[in-house]
Amino acid sequence: MIAKVGLMVGREWSFPPAFIEEVNRRDADVVAEFVKLGGTRQDEPREYDVIIDRISHEVPYYRSALKHAVLQGTTVINNPFMWTADDKFFEAALATKLGVASPKTLVLPNKDYVPGIHHQESLRNLKYPLDWDAVIEYIGMPCILKDAHGGGWRDVYVCRSIDELIEHYNGSGLLTMIVQEFIEWDQYIRCLCLGQTEVLPMKYDPRERRYHVEHDHLSSELGERVVTDSLKLCRALGYDMNTVEWAVRDGVPYAIDFMNCAPDMDVHSLTPHYFDWTVQHMADMAIRLAHEPRPQRRDLRWDTMFTTSRWETPAKGSPPSPSADRVRPSVQSSIPAITDEMRA
Repeated sequence: MIAKVGLMVGREWSFPPAFIEEVNRRDADVVAEFVKLGGTRQDEPREYDVIIDRISHEVPYYRSALKHAVLQGTTVINNPFMWTADDKFFEAALATKLGVASPKTLVLPNKDYVPGIHHQESLRNLKYPLDWDAVIEYIGMPCILKDAHGGGWRDVYVCRSIDELIEHYNGSGLLTMIVQEFIEWDQYIRCLCLGQTEVLPMKYDPRERRYHVEHDHLSSELGERVVTDSLKLCRALGYDMNTVEWAVRDGVPYAIDFMNCAPDMDVHSLTPHYFDWTVQHMADMAIRLAHEPRPQRRDLRWDTMFTTSRWETPAKGSPPSPSADRVRPSVQSSIPAITDEMRA
């Protein structure tokens, strides 16, 4: 029986055709195509074994249809239930719980609210005015102000004074903003993480917004740590397609941002070198999940999530998760495997 892989995309032009061609070239028992939706019935049967989602964060109907697909047994990358619930403040708190270095982070009340919210009556649980001195005492200066649900470097501000912080906050409107410690980094790394097993650490410069193809930019100790911690974060969240960004200060990698569930996969951004790796490993993951489905309905048991032991100890009665023996070697071998492959 032919397994089907569906791809949901927006304005991307380079990754979608390359991915579909790679899957269709690779395995005669798996076919990849663009998903087409025109209204979804509540009892609609499953059409796809796997769906790769790269746009539902911007199209609410797609997100609803993908939640239905999970209910019907489709493996959706990434799980739309977790993606819906996620935000950057929660992730900073999760990193701390998991023992992963993360900048000090504080979430702020919204500046503005939708019509119908009365400041004196609807917001009785809020302290007012905000104690900006306490915010700065905790976070320090300079600091970063950014949208807790944002991405693509939108609504991100480096603030070097309390007046600058308040000015940008006053312009944030309906967005929920976080204030984060600014890490004066010596080295910056963006890790592309796929399938909760594969990690590609890439040298990245956020000032230039571009990657540098350098295979020896990490020491073995630092490389092992960012790979291990990247997998720890993605497994806790259940993300199979993500980037984790690390700012390295005095040899310590801090998880700056890892809510990148539809990471940039454009050939001009990644460079052809890393683009080819991405297409091949995305195809590997899609084909593997098409042949070996991983039901996501068990992920709705929130008590089994957000722990480092999640893969080893599934809830009673849940389908078996990948075993520790199957996962752990890839943590140890990610750096040498990637380096050898890149040099080849």
